[in-house]
Amino acid sequence: MEKCPLCCSENTSFYCEGESREYYSCENCDLVFVPAGFFFTSSVEMRKYEHHQNEPEDLVYQEYLKQIMDPVLERISVGAKGLDFGCGPGPALSQMFEIEGCQMDIYDAYFAPNEEVFARSYDFITACEVVEHFHKPRMEFDRLFSMLKPGGVLAIKTQLSPCDGTFPQWFYKRDMTHVCFFFGQKFEVFGCKMWS
Repeated sequence: MEKCPLCCSENTSFYCEGESREYYSCENCDLVFVPAGFFFTSSVEMRKYEHHQNEPEDLVYQEYLKQIMDPVLERISVGAKGLDFGCGPGPALSQMFEIEGCQMDIYDAYFAPNEEVFARSYDFITACEVVEHFHKPRMEFDRLFSMLKPGGVLAIKTQLSPCDGTFPQWFYKRDMTHVCFFFGQKFEVFGCKMWS
């Protein structure tokens, strides 16, 4: 039996297989997850992330990032302190927030491993296309929420699991570094309010 890495429930079951790995689902929180035995090593993950084409100067990429930035700007004050969590090799989002007058820190386990951020508090934290990579989502969410000031914003951008039975064919799970897939309605259980 695979224990759910998000809510820690043991009420999980085999869901499907594909891409040479298995997927399990949790009856409690609806998380679909890949068991740890199928995770890539850190060195393999880093090599894959190095090939991401997310350049800060790319105007198309900037437009994409505005999908997470604009709703955050509506909810914070000028000069707010933020953390771009999982910024990748090119921290475009933090640069965009700085242009808007925010004070920004960055963290990425591979490209900006600044552990000092975990002792700080933030008005907002962004996790853009990050949570689907979490090997230990409960630990990561607990850590992120603990770093938020009262009333702070945790902004998450990810693709939510389809609920129409098409998960086995879903393009998003084909990225082998994606190991956690969330169902939108259950995010509120963990203190996340949905907006789009």
